[in-house]
Amino acid sequence: MAKKRTVDIVEAFALPIVEENGVELVDVEYIKEGQDWFLRVYIDKENGITLDDCQAVSEALSKKLDETDPIEESYYLEVSSPGLDRELKKDKDYEKFKGRMIQISLYEPLDGKKMIEGELLGLEGNAVVIKVDERHNLEIPREKIGKVKLAVIIE
Repeated sequence: MAKKRTVDIVEAFALPIVEENGVELVDVEYIKEGQDWFLRVYIDKENGITLDDCQAVSEALSKKLDETDPIEESYYLEVSSPGLDRELKKDKDYEKFKGRMIQISLYEPLDGKKMIEGELLGLEGNAVVIKVDERHNLEIPREKIGKVKLAVIIE
């Protein structure tokens, strides 16, 4: 089964389960690492998730996946938080995290840099807009971006 189709099926199964448990479905990944396949489901909620949240979603989702058996190969199911440095993938992520510091990894250097950090101002059309300093905003087309994640600020 194609990776994209697997992710779509798992998202459809996971959505009602996460809603029942009062958490948000952030992302689903189905990736091969070495010889093993991993189905990773990332969940979150306003004040952060607990191990109990992860366990409840994991048990319910595992039961649903066992009943329907949509994935041919064997895999490991992992349910966890997206972490402090979570990746921004969906348009709603850019809205939710406006005003936060982000790190952008580029496919090719821009002004000699492949990594740019700044305050997220949002999306404009197909570009991520950040404030790099008090006088300069930068619009970076999404097709030039490899990854966008929240910056972890240690004070």
